[in-house]
Amino acid sequence: MNNVFYLLLRRLRVPFITMIVVYSISVLGFVLIPGQDNDGNIWHMDFFHAVYFVSFMGTTIGFGEIPFAFTDAQRMWTLLMIYATVVAWLYGIGSMLALLQEPVFGRLLRRRAFTSEVIGIAEPFYLICGYGVTGRVIVHKLANRDIRAVVIDIKQERIDDLEMDSLPIRVPGLCADAALPDVLDDAGLQHPHCIGVLALTDDDNSNLAVSIASKLLMPKRLVISRTESEVTTANLLSFGTDQVVDPFQAYAGYLSMAIHSPYKHLVYDWLVNPYHRPLSSVYQLKQGRWIICGFGRFGRSLYKAFKADDVSITVVDAKEHNVNQTEHQIWGVGTEAQTLEEAGIHEAVGIVAGTENDANNLSIIMTARQLKPKLVTVVRQNLDANRLVFRHSGADFVMEPGRIIANQIMAQIKTPLLPAFIDALQGYDDVWAHTLLNRMSSVVGEYELDSWAFTIGEADTPAIQMALEEATVIKMKVFLKDPRDRSHMLPAFPLMLRRGETIKILPGELTELELGDEILFCGLSKAFKQVEWTVNNYNVLQYILTGKDANSTLLSRWFNKDS
Repeated sequence: MNNVFYLLLRRLRVPFITMIVVYSISVLGFVLIPGQDNDGNIWHMDFFHAVYFVSFMGTTIGFGEIPFAFTDAQRMWTLLMIYATVVAWLYGIGSMLALLQEPVFGRLLRRRAFTSEVIGIAEPFYLICGYGVTGRVIVHKLANRDIRAVVIDIKQERIDDLEMDSLPIRVPGLCADAALPDVLDDAGLQHPHCIGVLALTDDDNSNLAVSIASKLLMPKRLVISRTESEVTTANLLSFGTDQVVDPFQAYAGYLSMAIHSPYKHLVYDWLVNPYHRPLSSVYQLKQGRWIICGFGRFGRSLYKAFKADDVSITVVDAKEHNVNQTEHQIWGVGTEAQTLEEAGIHEAVGIVAGTENDANNLSIIMTARQLKPKLVTVVRQNLDANRLVFRHSGADFVMEPGRIIANQIMAQIKTPLLPAFIDALQGYDDVWAHTLLNRMSSVVGEYELDSWAFTIGEADTPAIQMALEEATVIKMKVFLKDPRDRSHMLPAFPLMLRRGETIKILPGELTELELGDEILFCGLSKAFKQVEWTVNNYNVLQYILTGKDANSTLLSRWFNKDS
């Protein structure tokens, strides 16, 4: 606020001085010019009456001549001072209006209002740096889960988009450079309710600056950053960034898993992506030679991932610095039929259109389909504005960097157990994954599969903790019964139980729970809302356990215990 006052005083210094001088001269004149009282005696106006008269005369209110009728000299002075004060007021008001219209003053006022709003937040929130595709997806997902967020973006049009977005909860936004520590501080970096910082700007250097400032000022705070450079990735990991998401490497691993472990790929897809692929997609032929068009950052990541799984690859690229970088390389873009035929399109099972040009990528897919209709197609979408076109392109896989980052970050935010389960998934074969998929499908059908986790303790499950302290045996099945009717089961089941260093995949319903246990569930999101009743309300938990409507008083619990 000091900056606002400083700017006001600096820009309005001359108008203020002008007003003070005009009013001082006006008051002094009324004090010095002699007047007459009602008896005709010489009378001089004192400073109080002079200030009083000038105050309403200068604003043209006009209460009349006080305390006695003026002489001609006083009226002449009044006439002069009326014009002088009006001109001074017009000058001052004009300067004030000009200041209010200046962008810099508007930015100061918005920043002050933004800072005050952030200070007033009394619930956990995430600080989101960047409101592009990734930031918008994450903010919307957090808002739908009633989780607060604060947004910084360097582009005003994105902050305007935030204001116009139909979000269920209020999300404060500020147009500023998130790489500046004072901006991060105003946005709540050191706020006691800030639980995480997400560096999601389009610039790796800015993301690096945000992550460094966050870890220096608040070392224990969760920091997640996106990156599109291997150098930046290594730098971010070197000082303890909690999660670094590289969309190209992430999608390369995702696609490679779809080729050699299609059922495990679908398990991952259903848990991480909001719109999961159907079970029928695994029956497409994906093993064989693949053609990668474009050997940039995305193409290189795919090449490494495919090579690690012994996939045959042909690379198509027209950039001189990429010549002779790989085996089976064809010179060209891939938009021409001749180039694709030279690359062996008729013997290939899949093609990746991974250039940095969306029009070329769509052209590659269309040309490839004309040559071989049953080809598996993967296309890279660079601009979110082209989403509608890519959605109707008919490609089997559409690689959207922003949404890939958002999905991976949301998986971490929803529960840290989910990445642990995905890592454990690698130790199982595809037959086991197929069985798990069938179970998931029977629970959620065609709806979106959601996941959530509880830690048995006072923070997440106070009712269960209270029951365990009373030596009540609590089994896994209490999480799966409908609190409205305990004879009905909720559309969910446990994926993993972590007890200390021990991890158990797909624990049974009769597993006895202990304090500190971490449990990962999956199912329909409405099941999570029902389970929250059970784990937070002792009466509901007693109904689940005994079928009786318990009361939380000591006397009623004693009677229920005896019965």
